[in-house]
Amino acid sequence: MDPSDAELVALVIAGGDKRAFGSLVTRHQNAVRGVLMRLCRNTAMADDLAQDAFIKAYARIADYSGRGSFKGWLCRIAYTEFLMSARKRKAADAALGRLQAEPGEDHVPAGPAGMRVDLDRALATLGEEERTCVIMCYAGGMSHSEAAEATGLPLGTVKSHVNRGRARLQAWFERKEVAA
Repeated sequence: MDPSDAELVALVIAGGDKRAFGSLVTRHQNAVRGVLMRLCRNTAMADDLAQDAFIKAYARIADYSGRGSFKGWLCRIAYTEFLMSARKRKAADAALGRLQAEPGEDHVPAGPAGMRVDLDRALATLGEEERTCVIMCYAGGMSHSEAAEATGLPLGTVKSHVNRGRARLQAWFERKEVAA
């Protein structure tokens, strides 16, 4: 039987058990990386931010109080890393965005790659907090409570962002269907 997150955290805190922390990383890396991938829309950056988040989590694991899920606490660190990175890269991203031409609708590949491009475009229409909450709850598989813990937003606000974001995404895809 696999040890719980709380048991693994206790092993890390008690003696710096790197294998226990490795188990936590293995258990949660897909969720953390998935959330970051959707937030920053760049695989390499998501990998870098995930690595930074895990390094910070290891250094700060004694700060984990056990309230809420470890996954939520970890995603909070990852989200903070994303926000700090976004602030640092905001000017560079704006310049890069002006240089990159948006491909025309006829250049969107068919099949799964095209659907990913459409989803990324649809997500880009949402506000930052809505997009973050939708990504954490759907792409990251987090509960509303875990997303609230990760973002620092009240639970009701997260629920509102998810519902409003989902409705806006649905409307975006319906408009796209009608236009096709």
